[in-house]
Amino acid sequence: MNFNIETANWRDLNMVRRVEQECFPKDVWPLWDLVAVLTFPDIVRLKVVVNGEMVAFAAGDIRRSENLGWITTIGVLPLYRRQGIARALLTVCEERMGMPRVRLCVRRSNSEAIRLYIREGYFQVSIWDAYYHDGEDALVLEKRRDREKLKDSHFP
Repeated sequence: MNFNIETANWRDLNMVRRVEQECFPKDVWPLWDLVAVLTFPDIVRLKVVVNGEMVAFAAGDIRRSENLGWITTIGVLPLYRRQGIARALLTVCEERMGMPRVRLCVRRSNSEAIRLYIREGYFQVSIWDAYYHDGEDALVLEKRRDREKLKDSHFP
């Protein structure tokens, strides 16, 4: 499948709302949070476009003072899953944030996403009890990109 990863902006608000509603029906962000993620500084905002339609969205919060990036949301519309879009979006978001460590939260029950994150080098660093609206726990996962760079520089 051909898709493009592009920078999202406030003009994408309605499509971002659609992606969030379809991907996270239990945890849809309020409108003001979506406006914030599309306008605040130090946020990486990415959308995936297929045939002129947004089918995925991700945002990353750059926290320079902590030397850390947080992927605050990443969602792919159900019809477009299992086609490499989430992996590509995750990789580009990590690269654009440029932080040596990247964290994200995922529902404990979201085994498909957890498998993807583990394959991509994430490991569990914490559990946030009853984090989601329905009381489900969030696993906090981290990837240390500085290790990848070291590994790559020592093993050409």
